[in-house]
Amino acid sequence: MGNSALKAHLETAQKTGVFQLTGKGLSEFPEDLQKLASNLRTIDLSNNKIEILPPLMGKFSVLKSLALNNNKLTALPEELCKLKKLETLHLNGNHLTQLPATFGQLLALKTLSLSGNQLRTVPTQLCSLRHLDVVDLSRNQIQSVPDTVGDLQAIELNLNQNQISQISVQISHCPRLKVLRLEENCLDLSMLPQSILSDSQISLLAVEGNLFEIKKLRELEGYDKVCRKMLPVNVFCFPAHECISDY
Repeated sequence: MGNSALKAHLETAQKTGVFQLTGKGLSEFPEDLQKLASNLRTIDLSNNKIEILPPLMGKFSVLKSLALNNNKLTALPEELCKLKKLETLHLNGNHLTQLPATFGQLLALKTLSLSGNQLRTVPTQLCSLRHLDVVDLSRNQIQSVPDTVGDLQAIELNLNQNQISQISVQISHCPRLKVLRLEENCLDLSMLPQSILSDSQISLLAVEGNLFEIKKLRELEGYDKVCRKMLPVNVFCFPAHECISDY
């Protein structure tokens, strides 16, 4: 896009604190944005072709919302983790395989969307985020949920459309987890921890599209207990689907 059009967007952003430039074919993060680093609260650069985020990302000291959905990002810079006021981060539809080691420093983060990337595990860094409410890790390549998930503070965890065949029993110990979505994975009923039914805070468990039927789930010990707790039970399950090894 032309410099005059970008200038107009920058002038508007200076007044509103919001910079939105989506679907314009941008291949780079606009460096001129750093002139507004102390002013911008929202940046939305979704649906572009950005491959790399520059170190200047760490300069946006009052940024609360950052959206970079449907770009071509393969990695995130460590400087991103300096955004101490960031509450919402949307990175759906990129090519991310991991998060920076310092990602746990985003202490204000409440909503994280990483759907449609190439993650192979649930990032352990998320367990350091005490204010995290919603985590979307759907449509990745996650095969198992590790023991560290027990420290996750999220209220909702979306793991739909992965390749999950194993889940740690520690998921039952998540102190605030109310909604757990596991649709379209590769879970056999024997791999679903019964403690999710009998000893957890979960009030919505969505498991359709796995390798078992709802009638088998009803036979598990603790199912009746969770039915009474949920009033009515919010467990969803449909016939098994075919697991795909590679997306």
